[in-house]
Order: sequence, then structure tokens, then C-alpha cells
Amino acid sequence: MKNNSEQYKKELIEVMYKITKDKQLLADFVHDILTPREFENVSVRWQIVKRLAKGEHQQAIADDLHLGVATITRGSREMRKKEGGFRRALKVIHR
Repeated sequence: MKNNSEQYKKELIEVMYKITKDKQLLADFVHDILTPREFENVSVRWQIVKRLAKGEHQQAIADDLHLGVATITRGSREMRKKEGGFRRALKVIHR
């Protein structure tokens, strides 16, 4: 499976790209492909990113979301990438 890992990831992105115009289909797809815990984790990660972008302190975010600071730090590292996916996504949704 590892040999095809990159191909599988590209295919998944392509599927998600093609179904994004149908919000209900996208919601159903995400619900089906992720476990409830995975979906929750991804949703919380997005909340972390949004709050970091607003300039909130890591400890405050960790306390509020009942997470360890290390979890917030990972998001913070990703936010430092000027052309990273988080920053670019935030720009798109704030247009």
C-alpha cells in the first residue's frame, strides 16, 4: 500500500475537488470516509488554525479547547509557512 500512497492521496484530492460544488454530497462523503473521531479531530484542528490566525495565545486556545499545548504548537508551526495550505485557505475564505 505504501508504494501507491501518493497516488491514493492525489486521487482523494481530485474526488474532493470534483464534489465541492455540492455541499451535501461533500458532507456525506466526508462523513462516510472519516470516522466520527477523525472528523472531530480535523474540525478541532481547523478551529485551532482560525484562532491562531486571529492572534490568540496558544495556552488560551489549549485551555478553551481542552487540548495540550503541543497540539496547538503543531498548528502554529504550519501557520508559519507563508504559502502553506492553512494560510492560503484562510485568505480564500476571507475574500
